[in-house]
Amino acid sequence: MEVLKEKVEEEEEAEREEAAVRAERGEKVVRPMEVRREEAPMTQEMLRDLEKKLSDIEMAIPEKLSTFTKDTIDTSKLPLSYQSNTLKEEHLLQVADSFSRQYSHLCPDRVPLFLHPLNECEVPKFVSTTIRPTLMPYPELYNWDSCAQFVSDFLSMVPLPDPLKPPSHLYSPTTVLEYQEGNCFDFSTLLCSMLLGAGYDAYCVNGYGSQDMCQMDLTRDVCPLTVKHQEVVQEEEKVPPKKYAIKPPRDLTSRFQQEQETKKQEEIKAEEERQLREEEERLLDVEKAKTDPLHGLRVHSWVLVLSGKREVPESFFIDPFTARSYSTQDDHFLGIESLWNHKNYWVNMQDCWNCCKDLVFDLGDPVRWEYLLLGTEKSHLSLTEEEEDGLNDDDDVENLGKEDEDKSFDMPPSWVEQIEISPEAFETRCPNGKKVIQYKRAKLEKWAPYLNSNGLVCRLTTYEDLECTKTLEIKEWFQNREDMLELKHIDKSTGLNVDYFKPGHPQALRVHSYKSMQPETDRIMEFYDRARVDGLVKREETSKTMTEYYRGRSDFLSYRHVSFGDRVKKLSLNSAESNPRPIVKITERFARNPEQPADEDVAERVFLISEERIQLRYHCRDDHITASKREFLRRSEVDHKGNKIVMTPDMCISFEVEPMEHTKKLLYQYEAMMKLKNEEKLSRHQAWEEEEHRLTISIYDTKRNEKSKEYREAMERVMHEEHLRQGGGQLDYLAPFLAQLPPSEKMTRWQAMRVKDECLSDFKQRLIDKANLIQARFEKETQELQKKQQWYQENQVTLTVKDEDLYLSYCSQAMFRIRILEQRLNRHKELAPLKYLALEEKLYKDPRLVEFMKVFV
Repeated sequence: MEVLKEKVEEEEEAEREEAAVRAERGEKVVRPMEVRREEAPMTQEMLRDLEKKLSDIEMAIPEKLSTFTKDTIDTSKLPLSYQSNTLKEEHLLQVADSFSRQYSHLCPDRVPLFLHPLNECEVPKFVSTTIRPTLMPYPELYNWDSCAQFVSDFLSMVPLPDPLKPPSHLYSPTTVLEYQEGNCFDFSTLLCSMLLGAGYDAYCVNGYGSQDMCQMDLTRDVCPLTVKHQEVVQEEEKVPPKKYAIKPPRDLTSRFQQEQETKKQEEIKAEEERQLREEEERLLDVEKAKTDPLHGLRVHSWVLVLSGKREVPESFFIDPFTARSYSTQDDHFLGIESLWNHKNYWVNMQDCWNCCKDLVFDLGDPVRWEYLLLGTEKSHLSLTEEEEDGLNDDDDVENLGKEDEDKSFDMPPSWVEQIEISPEAFETRCPNGKKVIQYKRAKLEKWAPYLNSNGLVCRLTTYEDLECTKTLEIKEWFQNREDMLELKHIDKSTGLNVDYFKPGHPQALRVHSYKSMQPETDRIMEFYDRARVDGLVKREETSKTMTEYYRGRSDFLSYRHVSFGDRVKKLSLNSAESNPRPIVKITERFARNPEQPADEDVAERVFLISEERIQLRYHCRDDHITASKREFLRRSEVDHKGNKIVMTPDMCISFEVEPMEHTKKLLYQYEAMMKLKNEEKLSRHQAWEEEEHRLTISIYDTKRNEKSKEYREAMERVMHEEHLRQGGGQLDYLAPFLAQLPPSEKMTRWQAMRVKDECLSDFKQRLIDKANLIQARFEKETQELQKKQQWYQENQVTLTVKDEDLYLSYCSQAMFRIRILEQRLNRHKELAPLKYLALEEKLYKDPRLVEFMKVFV
């Protein structure tokens, strides 16, 4: 520390001398300029030229300063513990002040300790009481790496006001979470609180770090997502040579020529290595960071996790800015002044001349670590046997216990409120839902789930140069996709796009490689064959062909190749749908079926559709060198006159290794050809098109679940209608008819009878109109169904399977509507008289008409 202090003093003195010299030069230069201005006044042209030159100068606009300061924090709503100290906290501050004075007296060359900075209410708080151990209710925040990643993503970095000193204020973790901003000490306090709640032995560290780490500069670091894991190559076992193996032929090539070729190859390789070495040296010179004048003096805070708890095998550091873990011997960490947790405070008494590489993190050793409070749970160093014998006396043990009781002081509870993270904040993670991190030749972008309509949550762009101008490749990660898309890899150099899907795709798609999503372009699709009924493993498509590979099928199909011809040009709106590509040839290969004889087990089947031929090749027997073959001439079942064509022997050409009687029969050949015709129809596949991107939403997410939202709105609408219906029941059914009478005159018996008759006749007419409306709808549906059935009878022969399915679906829906209308009509006929009598009874009992109706009762 003395060396560092002297270095700073020398630099400050040199700067003062240089400033004085510059001031003297400035005075000497100003005087001639004043004389020149008097001698040569500025003209209009010179002013215009000067204005033009000034307008060409580009000014660098400084970044917007952070709004997270003590003046912008609303302290009126903070609890009382934030605004004042308890008696125990005041006592702790006195103990800390006494400790600080003793430390400054014994170690005058060390910097002051970071003990009790001010909080957001300008109240001094001890650093250990600012930590609030909290176990978060999210399973993802139970491990140290996920906690560190959350803190790094959720908060925005604010640099220290003075890079050479710790901050004067240390805000509570709740305030930091609310504003989503903080310096390295705020990051460390929040992360340490979460790790202690999760059961780790974690500590906040006050020390010195490198410039890149203090400023969160990752432009010289390689992105972790670009590091490729080394694949373990399994060495193939060498087969021992057979005793009676055939000797290889003698090598007759010239050894001199081989040596000359080897020398030439070595020279070319050495030249390539030299060029590669020079290029690497040039890049290293370009990437080499400038010498930091404040190296070793920049204050930084990070988190130390000691081994022991949570099965941590070795102690390590965590940088809260980047969520990376480092060894305790890493060069980024240049020294430690002190560290603390929620129970105690320790001062490092070891020399940091070799950074943190030689530090021993045995906090129970008072020689290496000076603690503030006696009540520490850290075990002391192991003692020798003689010392143990001396300490085993009862009197000494009792006296030692009494001394500890007198001098011990428990740490007050944390003054910070319970740390809470709302589900919305936990899901959003990054400030405003987005965060960008710049790495060496790479840029990493992160988004909150559901922020992008296509489910994009992360994008990694890799560049070819250090200036990040030439894009090399792009990787995009997705979440909550209905098509289960997980990763999209875009190679800019080749234009190849590769999509990776998780299990659950509607077509069980696993990998999709393509250069364009336009139809009839080259693409390769790989599938989860166990999730598919047809066992499709891979599909390769080009503009003219489609090749499919299968596995584990009951019919032993393993390969299918389809060749397409040129599409016939037609004038239509949807040419791709109404004018499909004609299939020219279909080739299928089958694996061996052990349950069938080899002469009847088809190995390859070729449908020559344009030539109307079908070729079969059967499997070869184990004791044969040739296989049976058969070819069918596929003709239509009827000729041009409509006469049925009979199967003839010349329609099947066969070559059999061992002919059998039943294969020569014409019936066997006819049945085989009919079976092949049906299988030819099934072999014509159509590739699906890309659908609209949709995201999956949990049923518990009431905010985004549209189905749940629609159901809730429908229930509210039904309740509202029910409420209106109940209110409508209270409406006056005589009001329209009473309004026709003079308002001032009293109603007579004749007027009361007329009002009753008009009300009943109007209600009767409404019942009749409703019955006529239902009857009209019933007749309309019946007529449309009859027309559809008549159309089907006329075009039944030329209909396709799709048209038949549409017809059956329409008939089913039409019959359902007709049945419902018929039931409504019958029910209306039954209830109409009852409703009429009920209204008539209400009219007789109405208090406004009851006086005039007594005579008729």
